[in-house]
Amino acid sequence: MVDKQRVIPLIVATALFMENMDSTVIATSLPAIAADIGTSPLTLKLAITSYLLSLAVFIPASGWTADRFGARMVFAIAVGVFMVGSVGCALSSSVTDFVFARVLQGMGGAMMTPVGRLVLLRSVDKSALVNAMAWVTVPALIGPVIGPPLGGFITTYASWHWIFLINIPIGLLGIFMALRFIDPIKSEEREPFDLYGMVLAGIGLAGIAFGLSVAGLNLLPWSTVAALIAGGAISMTLYVIHARRTGSPVLDFSLLKLPTLRAAVFGGFLFRLGIGALPFLLPLLMQIGFGLSPFHSGLVTFASSLGAMGMKTLAARIIRTFGFRNLMTVNAIVSAFFLAVCALFTVTTPLLIIMVILVVGGFFRSLEFTAINTVAYADVETAQMSRATTLVSVNQQLAVSAGVAVGAACVETTMWFNHVSEIDATVFAPAFLVVALTSAASSWFFWQMPVDAGHEISGRKAVEIASRKGAGKGAEKAAVKAASEDTQDVRDQRLG
Repeated sequence: MVDKQRVIPLIVATALFMENMDSTVIATSLPAIAADIGTSPLTLKLAITSYLLSLAVFIPASGWTADRFGARMVFAIAVGVFMVGSVGCALSSSVTDFVFARVLQGMGGAMMTPVGRLVLLRSVDKSALVNAMAWVTVPALIGPVIGPPLGGFITTYASWHWIFLINIPIGLLGIFMALRFIDPIKSEEREPFDLYGMVLAGIGLAGIAFGLSVAGLNLLPWSTVAALIAGGAISMTLYVIHARRTGSPVLDFSLLKLPTLRAAVFGGFLFRLGIGALPFLLPLLMQIGFGLSPFHSGLVTFASSLGAMGMKTLAARIIRTFGFRNLMTVNAIVSAFFLAVCALFTVTTPLLIIMVILVVGGFFRSLEFTAINTVAYADVETAQMSRATTLVSVNQQLAVSAGVAVGAACVETTMWFNHVSEIDATVFAPAFLVVALTSAASSWFFWQMPVDAGHEISGRKAVEIASRKGAGKGAEKAAVKAASEDTQDVRDQRLG
């Protein structure tokens, strides 16, 4: 028999890796794609942002869709839609074709991330949740790192079309594994779809995410960017007013009353904002500041993913030892420190030292992401799980967009202050310091969590019982077993 506790996280992680890598691998290949379909790289870059718009618009509907049709089926269909969009991108012969295909990919991606996480939460025992989240966290860190060098390699030695076609075998395997190993769990309560809220939230999130994504990149006039963000903020304000009057909102902000979810949303936003700027700033520093090729730059920045891979085997043990609150509070500051160290990189800094710092920093960043993604659902009831995953996914999307915007704005501000017109290695240090301080600020929200936050998931309570009673590993195993049986009973009841 196959151990579903390990297989299901790998299924979800594979789909998320495909999405994360696809989103970043295109950047290196823009000139080649633009020349082939007869347009400019600038126009094509604006077309690619249509993916972000589609993502922002359709994420709010993911929770209701999973409850209505079943998380397993929606997840499999989402992977299929993403594959169809990938084929469409590879076959595109004009900007219009490319935009339509990217929108289709966004629709699939909007369902894959939150629904994949929902599948995980409904299929994995509490005692194994930290390890499962560690597996799912890794692709989110590796994808943006290996995307650019992989895109450059494929474009140089093959054809840009293969950037999208490599998703097909991965997607087919993911669909087969999902239908084979994921249980068909549906929600017992059928709630009406909040169409009006969906429209308001979609417009609001699209305006804010798209505006933040292009801010500081000189793609659109600042007046247009400001109008997009302001329009999105107004629409989201109207949605918040509407959500208070409906019993089944697409984005349920009442869940923020839960202290663990509130800390994961607000603290996680600040932490992701700072860390999300790293895949944007570091390649620019390596290529423009230090003169490395895109491929060699990718090999250097890939070091951070090695640290992330090393974390997954130790995450559960570390969290069980220190507890979520203590670990997340301290580790946010440690992760921010390694982010700030990047400000000290110069042309004369040995690449080996840079890679060592990135490896160690990647370990602590990945550990923090795993803790945030896990503790967010510690106090969420089973019936509210789909709404919680939707809310967390929206928060993550906005945080990444904001991180790129803040990083770009810091670089531009430094250039203006130094009266320079071209980017060089000296303009990146303030940006790394600003995003590091932003990430460190998240520790305040994590410290506000209860002392025993997430103990049922981490097994921390078992460690404390064992130490007080001198029962050794017996008490710890008993508590972990109880948590596992509770989750198993809930899942068996839902499966009938």
